[in-house]
Amino acid sequence: MHADSTAMPGRRETKRRQTRLALITAALRLADERGADRVTTEEISAAAEVSPRTFFNYFATKEDALVGDPMEGLDEPRLPDGPLPDALLAALAPTFAQIQHDRDLWLLRMRVIGANPHLLPLLIAAAASAEQRLAAAITERDGLPPDHPFPPVAAAVANAAVRVAVCRWADDRDSRPLIEHVREAFAILASI
Repeated sequence: MHADSTAMPGRRETKRRQTRLALITAALRLADERGADRVTTEEISAAAEVSPRTFFNYFATKEDALVGDPMEGLDEPRLPDGPLPDALLAALAPTFAQIQHDRDLWLLRMRVIGANPHLLPLLIAAAASAEQRLAAAITERDGLPPDHPFPPVAAAVANAAVRVAVCRWADDRDSRPLIEHVREAFAILASI
């Protein structure tokens, strides 16, 4: 059962999100200042004003806090009928809105990952996980068999378009919203 994405989160969920965000922010700031290898989970916990035990309730490693999952905390994507690029835009709009809302944090994350290439495999794994969820949603929407090649190919291409859009958004001098960059990338896909 999918939660209503318009429902307000309860106090407990709000507190969990705040704690998670505080840990991510502390991890990224410390890694940006000193390098990811020179930061400990104890220092991250202290900067976020929580115990190390609390840190491990949210993340298995400091690297997990640094990389994150852009779709974390959101319902599984449910794709509406219609052209696939439009359906993906509609389903992923909450993710893009959250990234836009957290722009400074995302730019910091991108800078930290760029300066710490050993984090790239985790970033690739997070992207692969998101891709698998998109492929499953496409499979379900289109009623295709689980081994059909279309959903994973479509999800991979959409993921690549989103990656390009996020990079362009990060470099955008006029600060166009992320969703505009994604629409532009998906329009290119639709024209191919």
